[in-house]
Amino acid sequence: MQADNSHHIRKAAKQRHELTRSKAIAALRTLESQGAAVTFESVAAATSVSRSWLYTQPDLRDDIIRLRGAHRPSQPQASQQDRASTDSLHARLAVAQDRIRALSTENAQLQHQLALALGHKRREPVRFR
Repeated sequence: MQADNSHHIRKAAKQRHELTRSKAIAALRTLESQGAAVTFESVAAATSVSRSWLYTQPDLRDDIIRLRGAHRPSQPQASQQDRASTDSLHARLAVAQDRIRALSTENAQLQHQLALALGHKRREPVRFR
């Protein structure tokens, strides 16, 4: 009968897990202090772990999400003066619809002309040289 040495495997797995967590935390802090973008991808690349593993660690996931939002450049708010009015948008839509109608009509005419040209071409006798 063999001795049960599984506790050694569990101990090694726990040490590997803790080492990986400490590397991820260090990478997270380094990225934050450098002002670099903190994302799941950047932390995973810095620590050579998978992004899915980072998602399974609740505290790391929360930190990454928090820091990702903190470093995201804010969108400049358009002033009321820069925004298009409803009337302006309706006018642009009407112009676009008119253009679509005109292009549809032109497309139909060109298809008809092409059909006629192909019909005439079929009626011509085949000439061999």
